[in-house]
Parts: sequence; C-alpha cells; structure tokens
Amino acid sequence: MVLAADAAARRAGLRIGMPATKAQAIVPGLIVRDADPAADAEALEKLALWALRRYAPIVATDAPDGLVIDITGAAHLHGGEDAMVRGMVDQLAASGVAARAAIADSWGAAHAFARYGARSAIVVPAGESARAVLDLPIAALRLPKDMVENLRVLGFERIGELAAKPRAPLALRFGPELGRRLDQASGRLSEPIDPVRLPSLIEVRRVFAEPVGAAETIARTTGKLVAQLCEALEAKGLGARRLDFLFHRVDNRIEAIRIGTALPMRDVTRLTRLLCDKLETIDPGFGIEIMRLAATLAEPLAPKQTISSLTEEPEADVSGLIDTLANRVGEQHLYRFAPVASDVPERSVCRVAPTAPDTGEAWPNHWPRPSRLLPAPEPIETVALLPDHPPVNFTWRGVRRRVKCADGPERVFGEWWKQDAELIAVRDYFRVEDEAGERFWIYRSGNGEEAATGSQSWFLHGIFG
Repeated sequence: MVLAADAAARRAGLRIGMPATKAQAIVPGLIVRDADPAADAEALEKLALWALRRYAPIVATDAPDGLVIDITGAAHLHGGEDAMVRGMVDQLAASGVAARAAIADSWGAAHAFARYGARSAIVVPAGESARAVLDLPIAALRLPKDMVENLRVLGFERIGELAAKPRAPLALRFGPELGRRLDQASGRLSEPIDPVRLPSLIEVRRVFAEPVGAAETIARTTGKLVAQLCEALEAKGLGARRLDFLFHRVDNRIEAIRIGTALPMRDVTRLTRLLCDKLETIDPGFGIEIMRLAATLAEPLAPKQTISSLTEEPEADVSGLIDTLANRVGEQHLYRFAPVASDVPERSVCRVAPTAPDTGEAWPNHWPRPSRLLPAPEPIETVALLPDHPPVNFTWRGVRRRVKCADGPERVFGEWWKQDAELIAVRDYFRVEDEAGERFWIYRSGNGEEAATGSQSWFLHGIFG
C-alpha cells in the first residue's frame, strides 16, 4: 500500500492508500521504497528537538507527520505570530522539508488548519478558531478513516454540519470520540502536551506535596531552582544561553516561559531576575504541582578571575541590559551598527548582534559623515551650476532652503563588481548649510557632464546633527 507520495507521484494520479501494485501499473518504472516507520519516528523526534531549541519551550511530536508547539509567551521573540509561522515554513523549506503550519487557540484547531487550510501558513485570530473551524471538512477532526466514510454516507461533509446536530444520536452511533474531537477542535476541551526533552538536558525540578499558587512561593522556589541549575552547569563547565521554565498544573496543563542571554552565564542573581520578570505571565490555575527548569541551550564557560585595580576603570558590561531588553521585545529588535568595507554610503553599514565581536573595519574618515542617514536617498529640486558647483538653493519635502555655505564635491564611484549598471556610475556629494544653520548631505547622480554616469538629478541622503 502507498503510505506516502511526493508531488510528482500525486501529479501522475497516485494517492495515499492505493495498492502498490496498482500504482506500479499506472506509472511504469515507478520508484518504490519500503516504508520505515521507526526511522520516520526518529526523524520526527529530531525535528521536534530542533523546534524546541529554536521556537518554544513546549514541543511534542504529533505522529505520524506533525509537531505541536505551544507558543504562548514566545511569539513576540520571533517578531509576532505571522512572522513566526512564515519563518518556520521558510526555514524548513530551505532544509528541503515541505511543511504547512497554523496557529490557533487549540491543538485540534491548529492541526485542522495546518492540514486542510487554504494556505501553507495560517494564523487564526485569537477567539475565532471555534467559528473558523466549522468550514473545514470532517476529515480535519482526526477521526478514524472508517468513521469519516460513514459520516459522509450520512451526508456530512463539513464540521459545521456535525456541530449543528444533537450530540446524543451521534454518540449513540459513533461513540464518545466524535464529540471529544469536536470539543477539542473548538477549544472547549483541552489536550495535554507531553513535551520532548533533549537527551543531554541539564534540568532541575521541584515536586510539591501540595499544589502551590502563591506568587511569593513560586518566586522563592524559582531562586532555589536557579541556584541548583547553576551548580549543575558549573560542574560541567557550561553557561546557560537559554532557559525554559515549565509549570505543571493539577489540571494537566503546562505553563511555560523562556528567557535567553546574550552570553553564556551562570549568574544566579541575574538569571533569577530575568525569570521573575516573566512570572506574572504564568497562570497557576488551581495549583502547580511540578516546576521544572532546564538549560535548553548551554555553551562552554570557563571560570573567570576578577582583577581589581586602583588605576584602571573596569570594563563596561551591558550584557545585563541586553538580556533584559531582548526578553521583553525580542532578540531581533536589538542590534548595533557595524561598518562595512564599501564607499557607497548605504552599503557601508550593517546590523549586527549587540555582543558581536569587532570586525576591525572602520568608516571613512577623510570626509565627515552625517549622524543620520536616510533609509533611501530622497529626490530634491535644486538650482545649481554644472559640473562642480553646489546648489544655490534646494527644495526638500515642500520646503525651499537657501544654501549659505557648502563644501565638496566628494566623488563616490559605483561598485562595478556588483552590477554592470554601476560600471561608470558616479555620485558627487556636498555638505551644505542653509540660512537656519541646518546642515545636509546631498549628492548629484552623475558627474555633471556625461549622461551615462547618472541621471544628473539631485538627492538628499543625510542630515548632520
């Protein structure tokens, strides 16, 4: 029997569930491989561990071909839900894995939209999953195949048609599973998630004899668990880069928070503060019975001796501020600018991580550069003598400015090795000051004589502070 078929096979008319002999008769020379369920399960487990490291602290396998991820409190670290789900699909596609993903209020709804939705990446707005799932086919309910066929014989095609019928006759004929799947898809019935864990995970836990829910108790236990974890990390010469804190509630639900650090560390005080800053997002429900703290990403961290000096100032350490901001707004929103070896202004700068090492590059210092560079040069209207004179006046964003003094030109040539159009391209930059004392960085596209070097139009590219 055909258990899986690639895109080419499906285009040839093959489908899952078809006898293999029939498939070979339809497509002569068909390439057939024996199924290996054990290897498939192992690959799915590896994919789940990859998602655990990259996306969220609660990830489980959804056999035979899916993952379920609880992204509560983690989406903002990846640019929001839309950016997260699209980035996930694109990342898998870059690795040769065709994937579909959906974000919804419940596991059942997300499962249904990921497999039967119209797009490969879907985000269902919060609170709308129960209504939106009604338009999907009944096969999206994760029901046995024979039950789906029997329901179709009775005339049911969409989930909404089933949901509108009385439960008692359906339960009498099909058993309780049909109602349970309907409640799970609509979010009325929760499903416990058994998350995967890394084999070499460094983890500590606290099991309570009686469920706890007081914020003071949770915070106090957090400090104790962080101290235990740091001791375990120190014994292995490691520092934590990412911590996952899981709270097992008595109602079989798991609440989780995740923090990251810019550098490997095992500073008990700082890690405790970062975790406690997020405890307010945890809903203890009717009580928490287990708290688990794990270092899902750890890197080598050698002991460091602190040397005090009466004459030298200690080196500034802003990693604590970076960690606090990154865990609040997301790592992708924190960066610093670094120089790039390029004379073209907009190419001479790039974004790097806040703690990225210095590359040794420097910006050109033979001509002053503006403190503010516009995202893209903006066209201006000018009155100027060609070829080498600065403008007498210019109009930018509807305001006419008279030039009081100017310096230039500074000639910047195109980078011919990037594209042929820049082979003879030229820009002439001027620093100009208007009558109000404001200074601007403007340029003319072209050398002022040859049309091939540029359009001879003027642009404003930067503003001096």
